[in-house]
Amino acid sequence: MNLDQGHRIAALVLAAGASTRMGGQHKLLRLIDGVPMVRHAVAAALGARCAQVLVVTGGAAAAIEAALVGEPVSIVRNTEYANGLSTSLHCGLTALPPDTAAVVILLADMPRVRSAHIDRIIAAFNPAHPAIIVPTHGGRRGHPVLWPRCHFAALQRVVGDTGGRTLLDALRGDLITVAFDTDAVLTDIDTPDDLAELSSQRKQVY
Repeated sequence: MNLDQGHRIAALVLAAGASTRMGGQHKLLRLIDGVPMVRHAVAAALGARCAQVLVVTGGAAAAIEAALVGEPVSIVRNTEYANGLSTSLHCGLTALPPDTAAVVILLADMPRVRSAHIDRIIAAFNPAHPAIIVPTHGGRRGHPVLWPRCHFAALQRVVGDTGGRTLLDALRGDLITVAFDTDAVLTDIDTPDDLAELSSQRKQVY
């Protein structure tokens, strides 16, 4: 599954949010095509060319972890998740093995991202000249984003309710974009209306 034995690429699925805008059941446990939302992100990562899939949980951690029973993933709990997305990013990066050459960071509330999308991002990564690989659609940056190890320290310094996106402008000299003809790399699910719109679309495969 990995790029090669000398250049280990991990997938980091951020699934620790509190889901305050969805109301009722945590959004990552809502069913999409009969499957909890979080499992879509995990399935996409597991089907891609990643050496390891690590999931960071926080809000509704026990229930989300229960939804992932049987999946070959590593799980780390972020007890500081209420302090923002950056804390989950820090937890995940700290848990990665030291031989990780790069990490693909996925948001668990983007269930239309597929393994093939992740593999296109990985294919753009050159270990000899490591760059940040960012998917785009219609000129807009999306997710997941591949970050090489040389930028892990910068990611660890991000604070608040934000992820690596805040670093991209400053690091644009180390950035490669990959254009997609699908808005899957932009589409996240935050509200009941988002979920209803997604549910009206045809079922997709990984």
